[in-house]
Amino acid sequence: MFLAGKRALVTGSTSGIGLAIARALAAEGAEVVLSGFGDEATIAALTAELKARHVAGDLSRREGVEALMAGAGAVDILVNNAGMQHVAPVEEFPVEKWDQIIALNLTAAFDTCRLAIPHMQKQGWGRIINIASAHSLTASPYKSAYVSAKHGLTGLTKPIALELATSGITANCVSPGYVWTPLVENQIPDTMKARGMTREEVINDVMLERQPTKQFLQPSDLGEMAVFLCRDAAAQITGTNVLMDGGWNAQ
Repeated sequence: MFLAGKRALVTGSTSGIGLAIARALAAEGAEVVLSGFGDEATIAALTAELKARHVAGDLSRREGVEALMAGAGAVDILVNNAGMQHVAPVEEFPVEKWDQIIALNLTAAFDTCRLAIPHMQKQGWGRIINIASAHSLTASPYKSAYVSAKHGLTGLTKPIALELATSGITANCVSPGYVWTPLVENQIPDTMKARGMTREEVINDVMLERQPTKQFLQPSDLGEMAVFLCRDAAAQITGTNVLMDGGWNAQ
């Protein structure tokens, strides 16, 4: 329980990767603040399970981020995980989707960082963990906003790490490949129908085509990495992009 007495805010933490990270941090004693969408019953169950609080806030708007940070209070561990995706050619990409994706996937992380850092500096300890993607270093067609935001997230992390290098605060990215979440699993039937493929073909030839291990990460893998980055053993790991992409970017 080495995180007892530490408060952790995880954005996008009512499901998937964010929830796994919240669970992992709570298991080590952190006081967790959840942020994300969900019905009242689901959120109530999660807050009871994790002995956590849920704070609402539309992270695609600066006012929503500021409301979230005010409601969360001073945080020692900040995990920027909230994000969204839209797929379309550049010339057809809806400009409102571009604005929304950049705002949620990148600008919100800038705002949570700038608001969380003063407390971390005062305490002389802090952990900033930005959940990026294999697309933080490479690209796929039709994902211009997402790829731009994830590249930007790694770029944001580096100056923050340098500015805080002597303060006891680390800032890192974690970049996963495909993670087995309900969101990913639910895409399989539609892709099978659209492409006339079997389930196995969709998984291996579409989803995991660029992931050499041909295996999905589990959300809990991201949780364990987040916990490790909070340990004293990781105090000299800062400004890095931790690839958990099954060899995707080694190609």
